[in-house]
Amino acid sequence: MKELVCLTIFVVLSTLFALAMLVAGFVCQYKKESPIKNSTYECGLVPIGDSKIKFDIKYFNYAILFLIFDIETVFLYPFAVTLNNLGLFAIIEAFIFISILLLGLYFAVKHKMLRWV
Repeated sequence: MKELVCLTIFVVLSTLFALAMLVAGFVCQYKKESPIKNSTYECGLVPIGDSKIKFDIKYFNYAILFLIFDIETVFLYPFAVTLNNLGLFAIIEAFIFISILLLGLYFAVKHKMLRWV
């Protein structure tokens, strides 16, 4: 019961802290708008062209796939470190996790998400 009270206090205080930071950012922001403030910053040089350019969706697909497989390595690292102490159940769970990710990679290849042109 004591742990539950401590957890509740932690969650409440962390939520209040996050809300306080949002309110402080809103209150302390610089509210005057000017053409210089709204212009694109290019290392002190006069901006050339519009800063709002269209990016190809291929970049987004590569970024998402990179994040998926980057997170996979983060999740598999503790498993690899404690492999000797884990039982057969954990090894089966790891293989299920890897197979789900390989299924996602197969889906990406099948729908030609990895083709650059």
